[in-house]
Amino acid sequence: MKADITDVNETRRDLTIEVPSNVVDEAIGHAAAKLGKSARIPGFRPGKVPATVIRQRFKPQIMQDVAEHLISKAVGDALVEKGVEPIATPDIKDLVLEEGKPLTFKASFDVVPSFDPGDLGTLDATEPAKAVDEEAVNQSLERLRERNARYEAVESGSVEAGNTVVVSLERQGTDKDGKRGEVDKHETVNIELGAPSTPPGFDDQMLGMAPGTSKSFTITYPADYAIPELAGGTVDYTVTLKEIKKRVVPALDDELAKDLGEFESLDALRAHVRHDLEHEAMHASERQLRQDVMKQLASRVPFPVPASLVEREIDRRLEDFARRLMDQRIDPRQANIDWNAFREGQRAPATEAVGSAIVLDEIAKRDAIDVTDEDLEGELQRYAEQTGHSVASIKARLQKDGELGRLAAGLRREKTVKHVLSKATIRKS
Repeated sequence: MKADITDVNETRRDLTIEVPSNVVDEAIGHAAAKLGKSARIPGFRPGKVPATVIRQRFKPQIMQDVAEHLISKAVGDALVEKGVEPIATPDIKDLVLEEGKPLTFKASFDVVPSFDPGDLGTLDATEPAKAVDEEAVNQSLERLRERNARYEAVESGSVEAGNTVVVSLERQGTDKDGKRGEVDKHETVNIELGAPSTPPGFDDQMLGMAPGTSKSFTITYPADYAIPELAGGTVDYTVTLKEIKKRVVPALDDELAKDLGEFESLDALRAHVRHDLEHEAMHASERQLRQDVMKQLASRVPFPVPASLVEREIDRRLEDFARRLMDQRIDPRQANIDWNAFREGQRAPATEAVGSAIVLDEIAKRDAIDVTDEDLEGELQRYAEQTGHSVASIKARLQKDGELGRLAAGLRREKTVKHVLSKATIRKS
């Protein structure tokens, strides 16, 4: 077998391979013989079909089997011989496979060349402040008040700004082209006046109405309205006011604290809120510090990061975002999202993430950072505690899915991050 490797650029390689014709013919013979044992052709007993008939009848399948077998073996042998480790399955192109002739093809793949990740002591980052001031605690308590507001019926009077109205509603829209839609009726609808979702101008029409009265009016939607189906069109409304409600925000006192949970007093609630805010601030500070250091590491890659790794990271980010949408019961296919634009928007952060990962792996190799059996068992134990499954069952599933190596790689990177942070110069803000 002949194998020549060519550097396309700093991270891309082309491997040109030629497999001798005698090896090709032998593989064709083996594939035909194997197929002949199970082939069923009218007029021949099973296993007794002549080889020439098998080769004629099943030539495409035979050649595909031969190509898959020889390519896999030839690429594997050539990579070992050249001492090259691709980061993904090579792309096969320019394939020529004919009986009596050598098999020739080109395998293209990306690699990550070795490089010096530099002195970790020169990394310089500032740790954001973790302190929580009294104003932040007060704002958080105020949000708790707002979330626990209740609605009380207004016994007399008319609609005022900020009220919530309970109405029966009939509406019919006309789009910007003059096409009338179907009549839409609702027997009981709660509408909060002043809310962002309330149609433009609806509040003004409701002000001053008394329960039991009805009113018809038309609203013209702006050309740049957020809902495209309504933009530039009009909607005819007929409403009957059933009830008026007002929003009542509870006082910030011991009673509210007791209503919110097992807090004996407002002081106990305040202390709990402060603790949560301090916990969040600590994690936010750690995340920001880590992002700062990872950004500096990414800048140390002395070559353009491989495109295949960037695309893989973008795919992962899109899958993660789609999964979060589905967790919120939003169908990603129905969401009004420009996925091409979203994908391009992820390219820069994905490139940076790949770059920092490349440097972390190089640091781990240089500084002999590895994952021990104890590290792996500890992580599996944490999974077991979170899921309620046994360590053995989790480990067996990961091994079956081929994910155990990925888990170990992730743990190795996390150990390397801690190693990097321990060496970097960290300043307090």
